[in-house]
Amino acid sequence: MIEAWISAAALAIALQSGGDAQQEDGMTPAPSIERSQGETPEADESAAETSDVPESESPEPGGSQAGSSGAPEGEAPGGEGRSARSEPDEEPASTDEPPAGPMLALGADGEHAPLIENAETYASYHADVDEAGRRELLSGDDLDATMDALAAYYGDDRLADAQIAYAALVAAQHPEFIDSVRSVVDYYGYDAAASGLLNDPAYVTGFRGADMATDSVVDALGEDVAEINDVAQRYRQAAYNLQTEAWAQRRARDRQERLSAIESASDRLEVRFRLSEAEAAPDRPLGSAAALFEGRADAGPDGPVVLPQLQLNVGEQQLQPDERRVGRILAVAALESIEAGDMSAMDALLSDPGVERCIAWARLDLAQCVAAGHFKYEDSFCIAEHALADVANCLTATRAIAGPETQAMSN
Repeated sequence: MIEAWISAAALAIALQSGGDAQQEDGMTPAPSIERSQGETPEADESAAETSDVPESESPEPGGSQAGSSGAPEGEAPGGEGRSARSEPDEEPASTDEPPAGPMLALGADGEHAPLIENAETYASYHADVDEAGRRELLSGDDLDATMDALAAYYGDDRLADAQIAYAALVAAQHPEFIDSVRSVVDYYGYDAAASGLLNDPAYVTGFRGADMATDSVVDALGEDVAEINDVAQRYRQAAYNLQTEAWAQRRARDRQERLSAIESASDRLEVRFRLSEAEAAPDRPLGSAAALFEGRADAGPDGPVVLPQLQLNVGEQQLQPDERRVGRILAVAALESIEAGDMSAMDALLSDPGVERCIAWARLDLAQCVAAGHFKYEDSFCIAEHALADVANCLTATRAIAGPETQAMSN
């Protein structure tokens, strides 16, 4: 053992002496000898002392001291020092900023694409509602344009699905809620979580952060419903004001054409609005669809209509979130945050048969109202009552709290 140590130490000193002699003569050290930056001869001797290698297995001159220790190439034994050829690793700059929450990038290619496509239909609907509220009613064609634009959304389940998708984007802006969803998935697995969302969407309303997400959804949809009712009030009033116009007093002879137009309106629907184009302020959270069109000047034959603010009281009753509807919306937001590529569960949650039936009835009542009308001004009333007000009732996300009398009757 002593002979092996003497042999290894002598070899290390000889190699060091040879390298120093070459440097003194102005020659470049042999490339086969790699010295760690800042390494001293004492470090070589220390490495030799710790290497308990027999003389027959001593390091060859062509190899570095680090290579005989089993450390990764370019490192000294124990990780002390680096090869002269390799740059010292720099620690990445640490940032104290917390990771960004799961905010939705509405303009991202492919990201949330199915949900955004549906949501854009809902936003496009409110663009048409907004345009209807600003349209000057100067002829029968203006009434026809409003009726056709709105009826295009009522032919199938597209508006009901679109509202859920849009509201889900609003709910998904709450990091605490999305984080709690992902925690549940991490614990139970995707299949179990997705099955739970499908079987009972309302149970997601008990997740951490769901209360804030619920408030955002109810506020956003409440503003949208209020806007529809505002426009309905304008057309209801126009039905009286237009009775003084000669063109509106003429007997309407286009009833069959009107009914055919309502029937086929959904075939002509073209979604012209893109949510990404509405992101004028990326740091502004997504709110109601009606807010996307704020700032447009009101225009009408009688100027802007001043309407009373929608109150949260119905008689003596107050309104509260509809847990069934809001639960479905939050479940879609939850499923979108954990979606693994299977859209079957998403498609099932986007469908709300109750709302779809309600809109279908509103469309049928619109057609019956038009068929029963004799004068063009009556079309304005049909638009107000059925194309707007009835649909607003279908799209509400609140329900009346049962009072003592209602509870007594139910008992």
